[in-house]
Amino acid sequence: MAALFGRRMRRGAASTAVAAAAMAALSASGAPSAVGEQPAASAAERPSAGASGQEDPSVTGDSPYHTDLPPLKGPRRNDPPDETPATGSAESGIPATVLDAYRKAEASLAASNPRCRVPWELLAAIGKVESGHARGGRLDTNGTTPSPILGPVLNGVGFANISDTDGGAYDGDTLHDRAVGPMQFIPQTWESWGRDGNGDGRRDPNNIYDAALAAGSYLCAHDRDLTVERDLHQAILGYNRSQEYLRTVLHWYDYYRKGAHEVPDGSQPAPGAPTGTGGKTPSPAPVRPGTPSPSPTKPGKPTKPTKPAKPGDGSSSKPTPPPTTPPPTTPPPTTPPPTTPAPATRLVDLGDGALSAPAGERFAERPAVRAERADKKPAAQAKVRFTLTGETGTTFEGGATTVTVTTKADGVAKAPALLAGGKPGALTVKATLLGTTEPVTLGLRGEVTAPRADKLVRTDETELTCEAGATFEGRVALTATRDGQAAPGVAATATVLAGADPADGEKAADQGPYFLTPGDEPAEDRRTRELTLTTDAKGNLLLPELHTDDTTGTFRLRVETTGGAVVVLELKVTDPA
Repeated sequence: MAALFGRRMRRGAASTAVAAAAMAALSASGAPSAVGEQPAASAAERPSAGASGQEDPSVTGDSPYHTDLPPLKGPRRNDPPDETPATGSAESGIPATVLDAYRKAEASLAASNPRCRVPWELLAAIGKVESGHARGGRLDTNGTTPSPILGPVLNGVGFANISDTDGGAYDGDTLHDRAVGPMQFIPQTWESWGRDGNGDGRRDPNNIYDAALAAGSYLCAHDRDLTVERDLHQAILGYNRSQEYLRTVLHWYDYYRKGAHEVPDGSQPAPGAPTGTGGKTPSPAPVRPGTPSPSPTKPGKPTKPTKPAKPGDGSSSKPTPPPTTPPPTTPPPTTPPPTTPAPATRLVDLGDGALSAPAGERFAERPAVRAERADKKPAAQAKVRFTLTGETGTTFEGGATTVTVTTKADGVAKAPALLAGGKPGALTVKATLLGTTEPVTLGLRGEVTAPRADKLVRTDETELTCEAGATFEGRVALTATRDGQAAPGVAATATVLAGADPADGEKAADQGPYFLTPGDEPAEDRRTRELTLTTDAKGNLLLPELHTDDTTGTFRLRVETTGGAVVVLELKVTDPA
């Protein structure tokens, strides 16, 4: 998870002293025994970034990171009087939009995954180490970086070797992957863990709201509880498998837990280039062949000057030739700049014609198209706008009726889930390819069907026994629900069936109990043993009165709703008293 900014932490005695002081301060704090030495997580312990099977790279591909440590203050430090403003030190300032993204990610995860208990201060620590809080809060009004924050090319030279997995859609490199965005996700990890943190219908690794929520979700993987030290350490090591990275993140985590404050976006200087080694030990600088190693000279003792040779005394033999310069070595191969792919020219519908859902429910299928170039190959990074038309009240998830989606490496653009409105009818999802000289549009047809219920229960206790030629006392009342909630506007069919046994058939009886339909005709002409009704706003269903002819015996009343909810009641008709 590397960003383009940061500065190298000094090594040697100075860094040892700083690390020791940091450890001492951290041990005295309330952090969860933060920086205790611990072996690197084994393959079985590390969180997988994608599907099961083989272990995927870490979130960042073990890219470099910022190794700066927070300032240490303690009784032994000989600091001048603190002259920082009451709001906090400069180091504890976090850009306003970035801080808002961290806190909203914490709140979202507290609702969706309360066991994890991810604190925003941990997200802030990782964001600080990965990108210096999105280059000091240089973001647009939506929380997106004006230009991508890219880690180094992961071509195996000093870092992991990860061939391109996204067609350059996220990192602009079609040969190798690179970590992307404020939280530095490599493309293949983003495909599995990317989230829409700002509700715009997109998962953009360059957006701080999306990236912060994705980072928190990744840290919470494997049912972790981040208040448990082992889970906390494994989560951070899954981000970058380096013990130095673990210690650095934990220092900042502890620092922000003691206090942090908001500063204006872009008010902090952008950090320098990151120098964390990504879990690899840097090699010493090579010594050029033919160059003698310098011998150390004892301090304070001047070297004895060489006595010049007298001319003609034979003390000088052949002159010593100057050291030869070895031939230049072949420089390591460099990655050629990525090529700009050809633009998209057409759209292909990927649906199976199943854009249908009952009123008030979520569509099972999402509108999807593939953008293709002139050679019919997938076009990555194409912009596709989806627009809903119709009178059904249907919207995309989140309430919008228009969304824009960027295609991935496979050229596919999927709209957010559709939520059917309350009015049945036809609708159209129009997909438009943007950025073309001539409009390229597909019309995807859909339908909102009648609402349904999955449960139907009787709510009255009237005894369903009546003498022949009379009227049953009371009326049958039922309630329809869907997913435990009242199901209004659901169609139901009530049918009088002959006999008490299902073997007697499911067709309407031709004698026995009956309903009367409204009208001015004689009652004999308005008799029916099958009618259709609709539940009211509370999902209630009240059947009309039941009458009987002269036929006695046991009958069944079957009531079924759209969606398959069924109630069968027994009707008994006895001889007159």
